Amino acid sequence: MLDVELAKALANDKRVLILGWLRDPEAHFPPQRDGDLVEDGVCSLFIAEKLGISQPSCGEHLKVLSRAGLVRGKKIKQWVFYKRDEERIASVKEQLSGEW
Repeated sequence: MLDVELAKALANDKRVLILGWLRDPEAHFPPQRDGDLVEDGVCSLFIAEKLGISQPSCGEHLKVLSRAGLVRGKKIKQWVFYKRDEERIASVKEQLSGEW
């Protein structure tokens, strides 16, 4: 059975874009002062800027992705950095390619 939170997360083009960018953060985001792009994730400010939306709107997208288990947030200083949960994403891909 397809998880409702997962379906919500994947039903929005901005959230799918975020997942794609986070697959290779060094190719899509500038270096950060705090936190390593690969090890720690991407600062939500950079994600909002790249999407061209406000920080609160971006936060909502990241919250939906987090509830679905597709990304994880890590707080460094006053910022939250996001990276993909590759194990969960592999599981989702397997689930989606299976029989319905």
